[in-house]
Amino acid sequence: QAQLVESGGGLAQAGGSLRLSCTASGGSFNLYAMGWFRQAPGKEREFVAAISWSGGTTKYAESAKGRFTISRDNAKNTMYLQMSSLKLEDTAVYYCARGPHPVESPVTYNTWGQGTQVTVSS
Repeated sequence: QAQLVESGGGLAQAGGSLRLSCTASGGSFNLYAMGWFRQAPGKEREFVAAISWSGGTTKYAESAKGRFTISRDNAKNTMYLQMSSLKLEDTAVYYCARGPHPVESPVTYNTWGQGTQVTVSS
């Protein structure tokens, strides 16, 4: 049974940076695309970024373009989300997910982590 565990969340100031990690166990990490999603209080879960199994294809939500970078290290079974120029509206629980394709729709992802809280303060 594959499991995903997020880490690296916490409190950051607006304009600051955080790096999230998602470590996989119990499955063939390098065979799957991976994605980051987030959910703010009272809002729907939304797509942030996705990466193909090889890392050769990446996709970003408009809100993340130019500020966030998704990457992966298949040797470490770990995916990352480097977040810079953080804004108050980036405050949310961030989830990583595994699926067959690096797409925006959450329905195609079949394994999810428990989430890590990111809070951006002024």
